[in-house]
Amino acid sequence: MIIKAPRKRDHSCGPLQAVRAKLRNWYAVGLGRRVLDAERAELDSVLCNLFGFHVLQVGVYADEYILGATRISHRMLLDREAHTLSAELQVMALRGSATALPIASQSVDVVVLHHTLEFSTDPHQVLREIDRVLVPEGHVVIVGFNPWSCWLPWRWVLRWRKQPPWCGRTLSCARLKDWLSLLSFDAVYGKYFFFRPPLQHPGLMDSLMLLETFGTRLWPVFGAAFILIGRKRVIALTPIKPRWKPRRSLIPHGIAEPQNRQHKRTKE
Repeated sequence: MIIKAPRKRDHSCGPLQAVRAKLRNWYAVGLGRRVLDAERAELDSVLCNLFGFHVLQVGVYADEYILGATRISHRMLLDREAHTLSAELQVMALRGSATALPIASQSVDVVVLHHTLEFSTDPHQVLREIDRVLVPEGHVVIVGFNPWSCWLPWRWVLRWRKQPPWCGRTLSCARLKDWLSLLSFDAVYGKYFFFRPPLQHPGLMDSLMLLETFGTRLWPVFGAAFILIGRKRVIALTPIKPRWKPRRSLIPHGIAEPQNRQHKRTKE
């Protein structure tokens, strides 16, 4: 099914190359480092249960390896600026666009989108490409920022500075489920996490660690980030066997039988 895409426009954060560099700097220290550690922990808990032959991460906004827990041996990273990655990541990196993946159709088992949709000018096309390259019953793992989290006041204030991650076009988990449903995906897992406010003070962030426990139980929808897994649904065509019918008699009713057959019946 086709998703009607809105009119394309430049991303509010500016050129994607600059956004990528700023996000990598944000993930390297302070609050970004804590968020990345939480995201890696959530990815580790789900990737170890997804199997196949090929796993692909589309978009590398944190210059670190986040596919460590997967049991799939062939791992690939795809990014438009793959040459800017670290030497460790360039070994498995491919250069390409998320809206036109240079990968054969139905050839990948698991695709990981790490904030790829939020910083893309055409998130609908990204999902179409994911649908194209995934094998039947393959999985897409989406990590994103929750637009209705406790970070909302900070996002209102800081988004005008055009500094990621505050300027990203955050997509709610419910909206992504609707988009995946239109592409014949089943949402099989979803979870919100990171319930602490976006503070830079390390001591204060450590003292608020209890919010992670209370938030999961009391207000789970207010987590700053979420992870969503969709499974590509393929309806198999079941062949219908023809209904068995007894073979019709070659001689219809009302026609006289041959004389030799009538003679045999009288003898019996």
